[in-house]
Amino acid sequence: MNTDEKINRRVLRDMYNLREIDRRDFVKRLGGGLVIAFSVSHLSFVTEKDSSREESRDMNAYLRIGEDGRVTLYTGKIEMGQGPITSLPMMLADELDMKLGSVNIIMGDTDICPWDEGTYGSLSTRVFGQTMRHAAAKARAMLLKMASEQLGVPVSGLQVSDGVISVKNNSRKQVTYAGLTKGKAIYFTLKDEPPLKKASDFKIMGTSRLRADGYEKVTGKAKFSGDIHLPGMRYARIVRPPSLGAKLISIDTSEAEKINGIEVVRDGDFIALLHTSQDTVDKAYDLVRAEYEEENLPVDNSSLFDYLKRKGTEANEIDAGGSPDEGEKASVKHFDFEYRDPYIAHAPVEPHTATAVFEGEKLKLWASCQTPYPTRETIAEELDIPEKNVRFMEIFTGGGFGGKIYNPQAVEAARIAKLSGKPVQLMYTRKEEFMFDRLRPAAVVKIRSGLDAEGRIVFWDYGTYFGGQRGAKQFYGIPNHRTQTFRSPRGETVHPFFTGAWRAPSNNTNTFARESQIEIMAAAAGEDPLDFRLKHLKNDSKMTEVLQLGAKKFGWTPAKGPSGRGYGIACGKDAGTDVAVFAEVEVDEKTGRINVKRAVCAQNMGMVVNPQGVILQAEGCIIMGMGYALKEEVEFKSRKMLTENFDTYDFTRIGQTPEIDVVLADAQDDPPQGGGEPAIICMGGAIANAVFDATGARLFRLPMTPERVMNALRNA
Repeated sequence: MNTDEKINRRVLRDMYNLREIDRRDFVKRLGGGLVIAFSVSHLSFVTEKDSSREESRDMNAYLRIGEDGRVTLYTGKIEMGQGPITSLPMMLADELDMKLGSVNIIMGDTDICPWDEGTYGSLSTRVFGQTMRHAAAKARAMLLKMASEQLGVPVSGLQVSDGVISVKNNSRKQVTYAGLTKGKAIYFTLKDEPPLKKASDFKIMGTSRLRADGYEKVTGKAKFSGDIHLPGMRYARIVRPPSLGAKLISIDTSEAEKINGIEVVRDGDFIALLHTSQDTVDKAYDLVRAEYEEENLPVDNSSLFDYLKRKGTEANEIDAGGSPDEGEKASVKHFDFEYRDPYIAHAPVEPHTATAVFEGEKLKLWASCQTPYPTRETIAEELDIPEKNVRFMEIFTGGGFGGKIYNPQAVEAARIAKLSGKPVQLMYTRKEEFMFDRLRPAAVVKIRSGLDAEGRIVFWDYGTYFGGQRGAKQFYGIPNHRTQTFRSPRGETVHPFFTGAWRAPSNNTNTFARESQIEIMAAAAGEDPLDFRLKHLKNDSKMTEVLQLGAKKFGWTPAKGPSGRGYGIACGKDAGTDVAVFAEVEVDEKTGRINVKRAVCAQNMGMVVNPQGVILQAEGCIIMGMGYALKEEVEFKSRKMLTENFDTYDFTRIGQTPEIDVVLADAQDDPPQGGGEPAIICMGGAIANAVFDATGARLFRLPMTPERVMNALRNA
């Protein structure tokens, strides 16, 4: 069973409540006071003295109101720069009527936080956060009922402020949350579901707050996996093959072992070098001589896209309407284009890192990891030890973007710690980071579409080869349409590398293709690209609003393309959020270099918890999105990675960052949606459309390098 199947199995198991948590154990860990254990489908309220009832299952977090009046949220979510360390306490404090400074959050410690499937998909606020708010609302209602009994006043006669419940007409008659929960056995079952607060009652949510982890990260006090230093710790290097799939034929570590202090541990073909100095173990690694038999796949950068089309033989229709055949017949103008997207890497500043130590039978790990709990299960299975004997410690993760959902470095560090009997730190080199990263899959998108005599889209036939479903379905008012995904037969190896989620997985590729095709048709119809979109969005009020908000902020004036201005638009939907990006570019027609001058991002993401946090995430998406649009591409031959470091893998630099504005729709009474990924999906399409508007040249292949721009200019 591969890693994907293991994680999917665990997620499915927990969705159906097959995991049990020992009540006595978790209450003992958290201490006295009121503890609320909650999940998507269940809420349970307990104290230290109440351990007789059956424990709820599938718990996603604990909320504890301590004897000191402070509230602590224990969550399996982790902080990797997206901001839940700030936004989740904001939601909790507002719903409980407490000061934000009275809320603590503990994240990802598998011994004191309950199981969670992981931090990805922009789910922390829109799913977990809403569940947490309901738990807080129930806790508040319970506390009001307790205060009513203690103060002898009906609940309707009470008010709450900053964790103090008082009588409305006599504020001196009061009791604190701490006074209600201290040392008492409390168990309540509430018949009614307390309503969540309305936006008009928010005191904290909807206001901009500085990042709670900002000071630690700016000053360098924040701890990441590589900052952990343990007594007697060894730095490790694993003997790696020259390419994925290569089989070890022979190995000689004798020269490396001549270096004083070098240790070699081995378990079959798993071989690692250890030393108290990272520099020394790196030098020893260079002395290892190994022979491998490499696997060959008939693919490289030049043949990649034809290779994918040949391999994508199994079609799956995911969306359809009307009759595409009739729509094609009704079209007076036909468009048949192909869009190509290469493999790209996550390339985080912090490479995959883990520090591991056995303390007796217990294994402790600090790991740059988006999924502590599923990874803990993998380690327990790999080492054949009880899951309860593996503990992931709370730690910051230095950028994940989906690449740290899977954590081979944590498994490897644990194996080395067990083999050596010593504390171990394993930090991937940049070469290892590229080689073992789960790359964004390369993909091909083929679109056939048509316009009728009135310039309306009447036909849309969309096929994505290995691009994935996210963002593939079109949302325009097209009467005759079909969307299909193409893949290889199950069990057939296609990608030469590991592939996986890359910030808004699939949607970057699909939005680039769809929005490029839309503007090609707008130009053929002789219409302004904004007006053309709005004409086909009559039944989509959210997307219409987002486009109009962005256009106003950008200062858009109608013009059919190419207008020479260098203006581009792309819009899409991701993580429940409607998003549009407007970009202005300059193209040097002598060199082919694209300069993105400014970008405006407009989003309708429902309730906004921390506007400043949302703006920072959108800005990050725009900057990161410029990378895949203009620069990022993994070079390879067969299963050998030719891209090994940042000297050959480029991304957006500080000096290339454009002027960025972010505008948010006022939708505070709507449920919150995702903010960590949507803006990035539009960058390829917005820049490609801006280049066309500036020059009349259309690019169908990402990234839009100077060489490709020059070729497009020659063909324009």
